Amino acid sequence: MDEDVVDRVRLILTGRPSAHGFTRPTWTLEILRQVIAGVVGVLLSITHVWRLVKRLGARWGRPRPIVACPWKARRRQRRIGAIQRRVAAASDQQVVVYGDEVDLHLNPTIGPDWMLPGIQRLVLTPGNNEKRYLAGAYEPLHDRLVYVEGDRKASWLFVQLLRVLLEVYDRAQTIHVIVDNFIIHKSRVTRAWLAEFGGRIQLHFLPPYCPNENRIERIWLDLHANVTRNHQQRTIEALLIHVHAYLADRFDARRQALLVA
Repeated sequence: MDEDVVDRVRLILTGRPSAHGFTRPTWTLEILRQVIAGVVGVLLSITHVWRLVKRLGARWGRPRPIVACPWKARRRQRRIGAIQRRVAAASDQQVVVYGDEVDLHLNPTIGPDWMLPGIQRLVLTPGNNEKRYLAGAYEPLHDRLVYVEGDRKASWLFVQLLRVLLEVYDRAQTIHVIVDNFIIHKSRVTRAWLAEFGGRIQLHFLPPYCPNENRIERIWLDLHANVTRNHQQRTIEALLIHVHAYLADRFDARRQALLVA
């Protein structure tokens, strides 16, 4: 097929059917066939449309919901730029970490998996859910993760992480912690602890709803993909063993710190 046609179909797929007069918000092969005929002037069979979609590397997947940052673009970029400069200037005296929490559920989140024809994989769920939470800090300079564990995502869990950071980086002049705007990061409890004990800690808040700017988010996503999604553990304790083992393997003993709250 002519490369110009392929490029034009790629451009079509970057948009939505509504841009071409259809009310359906998602693409089907038949709608794509009609749009190609109208825009490119080539009427293809459904089989050819399918082959073209595969040639483009398109996949049938679930979109990721996002919330738009309420800040104006210039203000958002100023804040992100300041944080990026802080990260670039990191040293053993000026430590920079990305902080965040992750939820761990005994009832597994169900995700896609490869299955043979006629076979639907089953994921046994315990029914009564139990939860645990990790509060972590990722240091890009030394590729190091420090984290604590708790049974509630509360201010004390974040404070415990800050306390551990002071111990781990006891020779650092300042520990810069980049976090989102979740309430426990700026609560009265957290502010009071920082006022009394956090002289060496500086919090840097990301713009609202900018998770891609927090580098620890990638670690949590990989943790879910490799351990918690579709898991088969019957107890939360068994699940946590696998969680800790995965993180210990990803961050070897020389770099990784496992500290349980």
